[in-house]
Amino acid sequence: MEKFEKSTIKDFENPACLNVYERSRLFNEFVQFNNEKHYNNYRIVTKFGTSPNPQVYNPYSGELKEMVSFVSNDYLGLTKHPRIINAGIEALKTYGSGAGSSPLIGGVIEIHEELDRELARFCKKEAAISFTSGYAANCGSLSVLMHKEDIALLDMGVHASVIEGCYKTNTKFFLHNDIKSLQHVLEQVSGNYRNIFIIVDGVYSQDGDISDLPAICKLAKEFGAFLVVDDAHGIGVVGKNGMGILDYYNCHDQVDLYTGTFSKSFGSVGGFVAGKAEIITYLKYMSDSNIFSAAATPQSVATVLEALHILKEETHWHKQLRDNIQYFKSGLETIGVDYLNSNSAIFPVMIRDERKTMEVGRLLLEKNIYANPILYPAVARKQTRIRMSLMATHTKDMLDYALNVLEDVLNSQDVKLRWVSGYLCMAI
Repeated sequence: MEKFEKSTIKDFENPACLNVYERSRLFNEFVQFNNEKHYNNYRIVTKFGTSPNPQVYNPYSGELKEMVSFVSNDYLGLTKHPRIINAGIEALKTYGSGAGSSPLIGGVIEIHEELDRELARFCKKEAAISFTSGYAANCGSLSVLMHKEDIALLDMGVHASVIEGCYKTNTKFFLHNDIKSLQHVLEQVSGNYRNIFIIVDGVYSQDGDISDLPAICKLAKEFGAFLVVDDAHGIGVVGKNGMGILDYYNCHDQVDLYTGTFSKSFGSVGGFVAGKAEIITYLKYMSDSNIFSAAATPQSVATVLEALHILKEETHWHKQLRDNIQYFKSGLETIGVDYLNSNSAIFPVMIRDERKTMEVGRLLLEKNIYANPILYPAVARKQTRIRMSLMATHTKDMLDYALNVLEDVLNSQDVKLRWVSGYLCMAI
């Protein structure tokens, strides 16, 4: 098993000369190796769904324990909201458990149309189309809008669904949230392609920082580029009452396509794309992930509709989340944690060493803190971290406990602070 000491998941994607069974067998040995070291903090089973303090089955002992969880993207805690639950129940009673077919051939129920109209109003766009997941929304829209004559310029921090959606076209990456890098790439490609697409996140899922959207909008206009913003982690978190990154910067009219998911602040499942009416109509007839997939269940559609109402009417959830973010950020600064430039509900606790990151994850779990180690290939090998996501329903006592445990664990692993070029970093 020593052969796996320096291995990562990336090593098992396509190892040379191994057929699918041999590759799978080798990967299973790797999983077993990490299980024996208690490093496999993934696919852990909870008993009653998402919560700031769920009952979690310890993957190694099988013991059921209450933990403070920082792995959920249910930022506003809406999955357990009585209005959300009741909306789902009533939809089941009215429409049944499924749509029965794809949207193109009979799966559209009146509630689907209602959701698309409400989404368009919420996003301040002409029209919107919903998908069964945020992943499907990005893949299904980008893959039909761009082809070999076009090029996509991607921030290095964009979600995997964006990268997969660009498989039919040319791609170039620019440095994360680096406007000069984007301008340089734009100057290189300008005039060489039919369409230039700039694709960024509103809030980045690994670093938790916010896109410099005004500067990006300015460059998109200057170079005649089509601008796409994936705001999966921004809606419910940033902007007035959590209305999202476009509201935060007041740049609705400068973004061509606005995408997101319902699985985070909306407390449900699914995704959407909003934009000009003619683009949305094109997607309704051309997007593979929409026309060849069954339409979303009435239950999920109804819960999203109710979540849209809650975001407008119960603004205290967003206030609670922002209060928790500021409280936790202050605590991290007090104990000297490098969390990069996060200004959202996502805090990357930077470790910058793969094995030490897994060890920190193991120790946190032992002390009833459930948080995910983020390793290569999700991030660069020298950028490994523990990602901690906050919810509006975390109490101050939960956050205090997490901060105390985190300080003890980091100290036990000799994770120390140093200053490099004016930035606070972690040294090991």
